[in-house]
Amino acid sequence: MITFYPGPSKVYPQVADYAVEAVRQGIVSLNHRSTGFMDIVKETIRLLHEKLAIPADYHIALVSSATECWEIVAQSLTGEASLHPHSGAFGKKWAEYAYRIKPPTRLSDADVLCIVQNETSNGTQVPMETLAQFRRDFTGLIAVDAVSSMAGIVLDWTLADVWFASVQKCFGLPAGLAVLTYSPNALKRAEEIGENNHYNSLLFIHENFSKFQTPYTPNGLGIYLLMRILQQIAPIAEVASVTKQRAAAWYSFFENELAQSPFQLLNRDILVRSDTVIAVQGSDTDIKAIKIAAQQAGIMLGNGYGDWKTSTFRIANFPAISTDEIETLKQFLLNYCNADRMSAL
Repeated sequence: MITFYPGPSKVYPQVADYAVEAVRQGIVSLNHRSTGFMDIVKETIRLLHEKLAIPADYHIALVSSATECWEIVAQSLTGEASLHPHSGAFGKKWAEYAYRIKPPTRLSDADVLCIVQNETSNGTQVPMETLAQFRRDFTGLIAVDAVSSMAGIVLDWTLADVWFASVQKCFGLPAGLAVLTYSPNALKRAEEIGENNHYNSLLFIHENFSKFQTPYTPNGLGIYLLMRILQQIAPIAEVASVTKQRAAAWYSFFENELAQSPFQLLNRDILVRSDTVIAVQGSDTDIKAIKIAAQQAGIMLGNGYGDWKTSTFRIANFPAISTDEIETLKQFLLNYCNADRMSAL
């Protein structure tokens, strides 16, 4: 089955070999306070800085998920309130989750701005230019959920104080691990707030990762797999170039080759179209039918989500997906839509 599901999505094929390697070499049995495991954490953090071009003064920690990062931001970095402008389901969920932990009193006193850079539910993204405007206008911390874009496109890390992403999308890895990076200003804010009551309080996390340790028994296999994949992939500038070329080709494909089909791009505004998740809309009946036909052809399309659950399908444009797989899907879509057009004549 070829999967274009936008998360969990396709893993790099080498992951299977790396997992066997981790078992055979006893890596999965290493104590997380041991020198051997600390060396793996240290190398993983070094590679994240190198391959993703993360500034040297930004700290990196590894946690369980992006949802946990929502919790960390609310617990450890929000003094008064957080603002959550959003355009889709995941931004809305983040706001709801954050407000359960830190109920807002006066939003005018908000000291954290929370942005979903790539809204997977509808295939939109916040361009770096928009983030730069937020940076100029907002005086507090900026936290960015980059779940569907980190390791797929170039991010200007200086435009936010906190960035995080789970690894089951552009990193091409199984779910169960997330990368959290935070600026010196974010650490200073955490120290000022002084929240240290939870296993995942940022101060406790930072204290451990400064020694290349984790505050709890971690997903050791996941961390090892992340290290091995980072060793394998090209620097982010090269990866992003391919991602953008493929995204442009996908959008052109739907606007030209499939212009007369029952399926149209959900987003008309090219300025906010995602580079990593293509959302396609149609009638509920047509969407259901093409997903069934694709599955019968050995292709997994992504379901719609939230308000677009039944009226869209989504196509992941993540680095682990091969060119041959993309061409297979395009040919399937052409054949399906041409057959549908002929039957209507």
